Amino acid sequence: MNAADRIEQNLCSVEEAISAACRRSGRPEKDVTLMAVTKYAADEDVLTLLNTGHVRHIGESRVQQAVARWTSPRFAAYDTVKHFIGHLQRNKAAQAAKLFDFIDSIDDIRTAQALNEQALILNKVLYVMVQIKLTDKDTQSGVKLAEAPQLVRQLQEFKQLRPCGYMAIAPQTDDPQTLRPLFKEVKTAFERDFPPALPQRYLSLGMSADFETAVEEGSTLPRVGSKLFS
Repeated sequence: MNAADRIEQNLCSVEEAISAACRRSGRPEKDVTLMAVTKYAADEDVLTLLNTGHVRHIGESRVQQAVARWTSPRFAAYDTVKHFIGHLQRNKAAQAAKLFDFIDSIDDIRTAQALNEQALILNKVLYVMVQIKLTDKDTQSGVKLAEAPQLVRQLQEFKQLRPCGYMAIAPQTDDPQTLRPLFKEVKTAFERDFPPALPQRYLSLGMSADFETAVEEGSTLPRVGSKLFS
């Protein structure tokens, strides 16, 4: 099997898994949008995925690498929705604001202020999501769930930013039952803090190892990388 066939087969498997998770939880499939995490993928593999026409939302976590990729003619030709999903340094705010449509990893009001200032210069609206920290790891970014509503309210004060949801990275575990209460808790907060009337509204839970459980528990934007490209 060549690389293109492998990626198309992987995409089919992921889409089928999302559909099955929706059926198990009684959710419409249209409520779930797949984000392809392209940060570690080879350019040719990403192009193969884009050529299927099934994926528009892409996730990157390195600003300079993403700028080099998505401003090149081969990639710029595609109609994509670009999400930044890594830890954003304030000195990269200008580049990030210019390239990305969504910044999914806000956990610091100063970074948000820097993004707002750059978006004002660009006359651009940026959609932003608050990153929730679900582990005790010191190295992991994010705010505690109890602190998230206050940060959302602060973000709503910025003219060019549109807070539209929560993004969380779950602890690494092989046991879905460990994850379910964590996902449920974030889902409850999401429904409380982001009314359905919002034009853009996402709950981004789940990665390659746990996206099926996340979809069962309400994720609307699972982030899948290795399951698509490995």
